[in-house]
Amino acid sequence: MASRLGDQTARLQGRITLNPLAHIDPVGTLLFPAMVIFGPLIGFSVPFMLVGWAKPTPVITRNFKKIVRDDNLTTLAGPVSNLILVLLALAGLTIMALTMPSGGAMVRLSFAVALGIAEATGAQPVALLFSLAILINLSLFFFNLLPIPPLDGSRVVRNMLPYNAVQQYDRIGGWISYLLMIFVGGFVLRLLLTPALVLVFSFLLRL
Repeated sequence: MASRLGDQTARLQGRITLNPLAHIDPVGTLLFPAMVIFGPLIGFSVPFMLVGWAKPTPVITRNFKKIVRDDNLTTLAGPVSNLILVLLALAGLTIMALTMPSGGAMVRLSFAVALGIAEATGAQPVALLFSLAILINLSLFFFNLLPIPPLDGSRVVRNMLPYNAVQQYDRIGGWISYLLMIFVGGFVLRLLLTPALVLVFSFLLRL
């Protein structure tokens, strides 16, 4: 999106690629997940869920023609892509439920397995993949919209603030942001994600 709106920074730095090596963040991709996974094996427990993050994508807003509008469009491109993937996965489950023998029951079972509320026995692999896609992308959609730097939602909020407030807002960073994401973000994510998943499951019950 940034490239289409006039900022080629990410492209020039080789970040427009599916190669995961270009996006590795030493802390978010390597150190933090390693602590959560291997900590219990060497005698210490990390009281966090397994999360990780990639290196931030560089965007220079002065390259945009309309800075605030284009910055918001670039920021919202990620969450919108998550929502599109949710809808595509839900469409896949709907097609399977309507075209396969006992499809509705199979789809609902696979979705329940993805949520961890049913045993994996009897789950259909493709339906399970679609269900996990819904769970993961809904989680990312809500999480990235949280107004905590450097999440996408923080850019939209920043663009709405007056100048003096922006200066204060920009001082939130580093470990403060990480702690807010883990503790506050985790609570808000569950608050938003639970009714969304209930809504999806209610739709699947009608198939």
